[in-house]
Amino acid sequence: MGSLLIAGSIATDHLMTFKGKFSDSLVVEQLDKLSVSFLVDDLEIRRGGVAPNMCFGLGRLGLRPVLVGAAGEDFADYRSWLERHGVDCDHVRISDAKHTARFVCTTDETHAQFASFYPGAMAEARLIELGPIVASVGEPDYVLVGADDPDGMLRHTEECRQRGYRFIADPSQQLAFGSGELIRQLIDGATVLFSNEYESHMIEQKTGWSAEDILDRVGTQVTTLGAEGVRITRKGEAPIVLPAAQGVVAVEPTGVGDAFRAGFLAATAWGVSLERAAQVGCVLAAYVVETVGTQEYSFTGAEFLARLEGSYGADASADVAKHLPS
Repeated sequence: MGSLLIAGSIATDHLMTFKGKFSDSLVVEQLDKLSVSFLVDDLEIRRGGVAPNMCFGLGRLGLRPVLVGAAGEDFADYRSWLERHGVDCDHVRISDAKHTARFVCTTDETHAQFASFYPGAMAEARLIELGPIVASVGEPDYVLVGADDPDGMLRHTEECRQRGYRFIADPSQQLAFGSGELIRQLIDGATVLFSNEYESHMIEQKTGWSAEDILDRVGTQVTTLGAEGVRITRKGEAPIVLPAAQGVVAVEPTGVGDAFRAGFLAATAWGVSLERAAQVGCVLAAYVVETVGTQEYSFTGAEFLARLEGSYGADASADVAKHLPS
């Protein structure tokens, strides 16, 4: 088994709750002079960023993914957490000038929000070269290029093409902001293209490519369908449509897509079928949607296999059992 390089944003979420209504403190006629502050009741700091979320899931399934991204000197605690959960953080670029990317959000009792996103060190992802990382960790099975600094995403994708690394395109949040030309460059030639269903239509709209055109340019398109499961399409083959894991009690959807990708990639690295890979992804996603926080879930190998069997049958559990740590 080769290495798995997971490139993408590294960030933390700072979430606060205001027990009141923002609107009670706003004077419409004076919005051009707005200056207000709110006494919040709690602060929750969550680890996030698409790349660490995926790496955490891969680590839970017994792999040692290589995190590729840029962070600030405040990354030390986050690094320690990830390394304890099996993630190789040796190649994260540490900025000497900027903090790790941060999402800061205050929500009132009506669910209105004031939010800011500070990209910070994420902008330095464009300075990361994959070649030296590969020289250290070995030839990659895959390089996943997730949402990050757009220039960084483009650089990683182009380097994969030049060096012959198989890459996985997962532009996700950047689709809303990226031009059609950027999106075309990010997905053309990908071994796998990940998106949810809404994003798949956005890709078609922005690139001007039809669904058939996309399958001419990527090996496999994996489209998550939320509570409806997942659809896998390949050129010239019938689509594979699988239901979501059973018995899910949804609590918080943040990070569910990242967990699915981690499960799918882990199972692909094990060499199981696409159908099995999607099933592993759906079960891992179930753990995340049932938990507040993107990296707060846990399970034993036996628990995971039992859930896999309950949703997809004994054959699925048997196929995965030989790969999953206890």
